[in-house]
Amino acid sequence: MIGCRIPGLNGWLLQVDGNLFFENSFIDGRLTLTRARVTGELRLSGVTLTAPEIAEEPDSSRATGVWALWAGGLVMEGGVFARHGFTATGGLRLVGAQFNGGLFMEGARIGNPGGDSFTGDDLSASTMILSDGFTATGAVRLAGASVRSRLSLAGAVLGGADVALEAVRLQAGDLELTPAAAVKGSVDLQGAKVAVLHDNEHSWPADSRIDGFEYTAIHAAPDRPDSVAGRLGWIARLPGYAPQPYEQLAGWYRRIGHDGDARRVLLEKQRRRRRTLHPVAQIWGRVLDVTVGYGYRPWQVGLWLLGLALVGTTVFGLQDPRATQPEQSQPFDPLVYTLDLLIPIGGFGMRAAWYWTGATQYLTYALIAAGWLLTTAVVAGVTRSLNRA
Repeated sequence: MIGCRIPGLNGWLLQVDGNLFFENSFIDGRLTLTRARVTGELRLSGVTLTAPEIAEEPDSSRATGVWALWAGGLVMEGGVFARHGFTATGGLRLVGAQFNGGLFMEGARIGNPGGDSFTGDDLSASTMILSDGFTATGAVRLAGASVRSRLSLAGAVLGGADVALEAVRLQAGDLELTPAAAVKGSVDLQGAKVAVLHDNEHSWPADSRIDGFEYTAIHAAPDRPDSVAGRLGWIARLPGYAPQPYEQLAGWYRRIGHDGDARRVLLEKQRRRRRTLHPVAQIWGRVLDVTVGYGYRPWQVGLWLLGLALVGTTVFGLQDPRATQPEQSQPFDPLVYTLDLLIPIGGFGMRAAWYWTGATQYLTYALIAAGWLLTTAVVAGVTRSLNRA
């Protein structure tokens, strides 16, 4: 049936031992291939497929949320080709379909405003190519789908609905989520698992849901150098706090040897988590952040010690303290005295040998308190690091 015009086709339970060709045909009605089985190829390139509600009443208000292809449970041993020139007015329903020879829809155009353009929940395919100008006006749904090799949306145009791409629990080899333009609608990859994620600046709309999304590697587009700041912005699009996306990204950075970036991601995870805590816990979280970076930046405590030592040495060096036992006192050294105040345990014995009166004594109290606070923060940070190990 090449180059024909037909009023739809009901191929329920159709069995074809060979190929099924509709190339360059006009199908003015639903193409039904529910639970059909084709041992060869299905060719739909150049086909204009129109849902019956629209074919019968082109100006009908029912021209939204309708189906042009109904093929749940379809089993294809050969490839399905609906490439450049394939146009569907109405959605494609392919729930549970099997594409053992792959599904190829480069440049295809599907319009189903107010409904789903492509529903492929639980389908399985060796390869699935929705690329090179593939346009879906309506949601693309691939919940629970399994693509053994490559799922490509490279150069696709997605949107026209609240949901642009729903692929929860998707499993795929390479996921090429590199659309040609900004996605209009949400992208939901919760619980999905892929080997390699390819993305670009258009991949992630404001409503991007990636909690539970697992990947082994990330390949950014050549014209979009990857950066930890950009990846953190990606995770920040989540509607609430979820630890898994941060841990997943940190694990990826560790695998490629970027330990510093991994620590930065985990630090941002703690900062995001802090917003969900009780106000008192938030205060302690801020203390850990500015002192030791939640254990990911222990060098910060050295900066605090250096600054406090400088303040103490300067102030104590401008005045003369009083000796607790004048006949036995060791010579006063403002730096050693300051360090003695900052070190909570042990010390150099100078704290007990000298004391101050007036406003300076309050500085000694402040330095002692700061020493205990920094020590507690260091212990908390080390404990957190050991718990991560």
